[in-house]
Amino acid sequence: MKNNQEYDPFIDRRFRLPRVWSNRELKKFAHLFEGSIANVSGWKDIDKEGRKYRDYFVNASSYTITNYKAEARGFQGQEGEIFLDLTKDLPEDLKGSFDVVFNHTVLEHVYEVQKAFHNLCQLSKDVVIVIVPFLQEMHADYGDFWRFTPLTMKRMYEENGLDLHYLTFNGHKNASIYLFCIGLKSGSEYARKIPFCFSYEDPEPAIGVFQNWVGCHAIDNSRFAKRSSFFNRLRRKVQG
Repeated sequence: MKNNQEYDPFIDRRFRLPRVWSNRELKKFAHLFEGSIANVSGWKDIDKEGRKYRDYFVNASSYTITNYKAEARGFQGQEGEIFLDLTKDLPEDLKGSFDVVFNHTVLEHVYEVQKAFHNLCQLSKDVVIVIVPFLQEMHADYGDFWRFTPLTMKRMYEENGLDLHYLTFNGHKNASIYLFCIGLKSGSEYARKIPFCFSYEDPEPAIGVFQNWVGCHAIDNSRFAKRSSFFNRLRRKVQG
C-alpha cells in the first residue's frame, strides 16, 4: 500500500502533514463502526482541518468525548462529556462501556503509558483505534515522553487481549511520522470489513538507508548515498 502521497508543497511537515494523513486513514474506516464511540481525548474533538471527529463516525449510535481534568467541565462544549484520568484504575462502570475507543496522539503525553493503553482496551468492547507518533520533535513541555514503533504497538495490543489488525504509517520525505492502528478483540465482526495490514516496511524505496523500514524517508540521506556510491565505484576501479 502506497501511503506517502504528497500534499501541498508548503504544508507544515512537522505537525500538520501527519495529522492530515491520519485523518485520511480514519475516513477510510470510521463509517463502518456502529454502536457507541468514545474519543478518549486530551484536547478538543477537532481534526485540525475544520471538522470534528464526531462527524467521521456517521453510523455511531452515540458519541462521547473524555478529558482528563474535571475542573475543565464544559471545555469541549458538548453534551455527554466525561472525565477520565488514564493513569488511574478504570472505574468499574466504564469497563466495556463503548463499542469503539478512539485515541489520537495522546499516549506520548502519558508517562504511565502501559497503564493508559490498558485502560483504553478495558474501556472497549471491541475496537481500539490509536494514532501515535513514531517520529516527531518534542512538542509539549507539560509532558512528552514516548515514541512508538510498529512492534511496540503490536505487543501492547497483544498483551491486552487484542489483535493489531491494521497498522499503517506515512512515509513522506523530511516529515514527522504517525502510526495508525486498529486493534480488534477476538471474534470481532470488523475483521471481515477491514483488510488485514501489518508491516514496518515502507513500500517506496529510499536512497541511502540500510533497511527500507518505517522512518526511512524522514531524514534525507541522498547526498551521503551518492558520495558513498561514487567512492565505492572509484575503489572498485582502482582495485580492478
